[in-house]
Amino acid sequence: MTTRALFVSDIHIGAPDDPRSILFCEFLDKCMTLPVSQLFLVGDIFDFWISDRKYLTERYAVIVAKIQRLIESGVRVHYFEGNHDLDLHAFWQKKLGAEVHAGAAYFHVGSLTVRVEHGDQMDPSDRGYLFLRWFLRTSFMVWLGRKLPERAVQWIGQRASATSRGYTTQVKTVTDDLTRAKIRKHAVREFARKPFDLLIAGHVHVREDALQVVSGGTFRSINLGTWLKEPVVLEISGTAAEFREIKDFLRDRAEKK
Repeated sequence: MTTRALFVSDIHIGAPDDPRSILFCEFLDKCMTLPVSQLFLVGDIFDFWISDRKYLTERYAVIVAKIQRLIESGVRVHYFEGNHDLDLHAFWQKKLGAEVHAGAAYFHVGSLTVRVEHGDQMDPSDRGYLFLRWFLRTSFMVWLGRKLPERAVQWIGQRASATSRGYTTQVKTVTDDLTRAKIRKHAVREFARKPFDLLIAGHVHVREDALQVVSGGTFRSINLGTWLKEPVVLEISGTAAEFREIKDFLRDRAEKK
């Protein structure tokens, strides 16, 4: 039986009843009916998540329960920290059993070697953001995020979400062509360090799928885009990797695992 690995990124769920939240719940329900072996959440799934704060675990309890059900059914769920979701180990790994990744990681998916990362470290010239990324992950900030009052978490989440999403949408996608060029350049640089068949990332809100030929070989670089524009899932089955619109994925024939 052919199994599937699924990749989604930058859903930016802001409230339990917003359209993307409802669609993501439908997507998770569908995953339960198909032979899915691995689900990769490639960062920025929520507009804001930090640690195991009660406000967040209760606010998104329905989504949490569905992901927990997938994990208990045998699906390996990988969750990559983004710029909207921080300190994920405390809840998603220790309490739910998801595999949390703070940076890039390599996987054998089907017959492919795949490098997966959120994508917020692709541009080495963006020193301001890279400093902020480092600062938010220092031990002091992790400690602070775990100790803040729940009302402060709620307020910071609302403010930080609007600010960060605006930055990502307006600054990091100045033009789609420039963004795609940066993605491809980053992929070439990482391929030279450690070869792969496929690089999968998110963050910059531009969908990209490029076949690149370099002196060391051939590979594809893929950016998943964002559900703010086009809700899609990348599916890998065997040697095939293809984008699918969520509406088409939801119509897929149910199969027993």
